[in-house]
Parts: sequence; C-alpha cells; structure tokens
Amino acid sequence: MAGLSRKNTIFGSFKRMKKIKYYFNPKTLSYETYKRSGWIKLLTGLGVFSFSIILALIFFIVFNKFIDTPEEKVLKNQNTDLSAEIENMDRQLDVIASELDKLKNKDNDVYRSIYEVAPISDKLRQAGTGGTDQYKQLRKLAGGELLVAVKKRMDLLERQFDVQEKSFDDLLALAENKKDMLAHIPAIQPVANKKLERLASGFGYRIDPFYRTQKFHAGMDFTAPRGTEVYATADGVVTLVKSELWGYGQHIIISHGYSFETLYGHLSKFKVKVGQKVTRGQLIGLVGSTGKSTGPHLHYEVHKNGEPLNPAFFYHDDLTDEEYSKLLEIASSPNQSFD
Repeated sequence: MAGLSRKNTIFGSFKRMKKIKYYFNPKTLSYETYKRSGWIKLLTGLGVFSFSIILALIFFIVFNKFIDTPEEKVLKNQNTDLSAEIENMDRQLDVIASELDKLKNKDNDVYRSIYEVAPISDKLRQAGTGGTDQYKQLRKLAGGELLVAVKKRMDLLERQFDVQEKSFDDLLALAENKKDMLAHIPAIQPVANKKLERLASGFGYRIDPFYRTQKFHAGMDFTAPRGTEVYATADGVVTLVKSELWGYGQHIIISHGYSFETLYGHLSKFKVKVGQKVTRGQLIGLVGSTGKSTGPHLHYEVHKNGEPLNPAFFYHDDLTDEEYSKLLEIASSPNQSFD
C-alpha cells in the first residue's frame, strides 16, 4: 500500500510538472517559469474561436452545395421532369412547323397559282415582331433559356398560322368568285369522243389539203358523220352565227368572257342564234362539211385575247390522265388537216 501511494504521488507530481512551462533567461542564465499574459490568452482564444467559425462555415457551404435536403431533391426531380416535358414540346413544335411548311408550299405553289394570285412573301410569313423583351420574366426561372426558346417558337408559329388562315380565307373568297370563271373556261371536247377515234388533226403547222403546202392550223379537226351533235365547251353567249361559201362555212362563235372565245366550223345545221346564252355541254349545232372542207368534220378553235390556243390544253374535265396523254400524242402528229 505504501508503494502504491508513493507511485501515485510521483505520477501526480509528473502531471503537474507537464503543465508548467519554462524558458531560458539569458540574463540570469537560468530556467524560469513561463507565464502567459492576459492579452496572449485573449488573442489565443480569439484565434481558436475564429478558426472554429471558419471551419463551421466551410462545412456549411460544402453541405449546401453537395448535399441536398429532401425539399431540394423534390425540386430537382420536378425540374428534371419539367425540362423533359419542355424538350418533348419542342419536338412536337418541329412536327407542327413541318406541317405548316407543307401548307405554305401548297398555298404558294398550287392554290395561288390556280387563282393567278401572287404568292405570300417569306418576310410576311415570318410575321416577326419587334419591341421590348417580352420574355424577361421567363429568363429568371430555372431553365429559363429553354423556356424562352420554346415560347418564341410557339409565338412565331401562332403568328404564321394567323397569316396562313387569312391566306386561306382570301383564297376561299377567290374560289367563290372563280366558280363563275371556271364555268366559262372551255373544258370539254366539242363532240362525243370518249375513245378518241374522231380526232383527225391537231393544232400547229399541217399540210393544207387543197394547196399541199405547210400551213398553220389554228384549231383541231374532229371527224364525225354528218349530223353528229356539237356541244358548247363552256358557258357563254353566242356572238356569231354565220354561213360562208369558203373558209369556215357555216360556223358559230361563242364569247365566254374572261377573254375566251370558241369557234365551231363547217357545220351542217345551227341549233342556236346570236345573243343566246348557252351552258357547257349544250347542243349548238350539227357536224357538216360546209366551206373549205374535204369531208364531214368539225373544226374547233379556242382563243384568248384574240390569240389562238391549242384546244388540247382545255380538255381537263373530259378525259382521264391516260386518255389525255393519248390525245396529246395523236394531236401532235404532223398529218394533213381537213380544211
């Protein structure tokens, strides 16, 4: 027991000695006990406190930057879903823009061409707007630039659809007016000729049957038995019913308006009179061989602004595509005319 007590006394003295600090004093040439002043203790304490604050701040920043709270995880998942939805909308806008582009091309290249209307310019179709940045608030949101890009596309497409809608409204109004015009444009053959067996001579330079020389043939000749019915090829008004010993013989001229006229020559009989209104497909006369003619046939001409046109170009309501191709082939043969 005495030994244990002595051991504890020595160990306690050693611990107390560890807490005491000494320094060598060169003036006295001896070791003296080191005692810190109050300022040193204060500065040391402040240093330790500052270090603790800095360390805590570093931990706080790292935690907030790299470790999400449950609320932040929910928000991040929502932002991811939102970004995916916006990208999906952008792909859908690609499809819509493609369809709108098809409508634009049909509008400019087909519909406006049919109705002889100038196409809408690309500048007008872009329907741009100027002014202040109307997307400022969107830019402040998460994923703002993506939202702005999609919103800009949506706004542009909306304006372009407005332009296209107005264009179709204008074309619809033109179509209503054109119904009358289309009825007055020659569009059928003047004699029944479904099998195309009656077409004898086409438009262009042909051999004259009387003079045996090349001569411009301003119409088409349809061979048919005397008395075959002849029909008006469009709505109009009969402006001439005339008989000649030479030339067209007994012939009719119909004015269709819109600068169109048609002529029906070498008839044997008239079924209309001057000033009479006629409709497409109405009987106007019978095939004959009067005037300068080598046999029973109908000589048919189409004029626009006084100039002869190839009648074959006006049979779109009367023939299929195959029949029309065959008719063009027959009409282009450099044969002899019948008048």
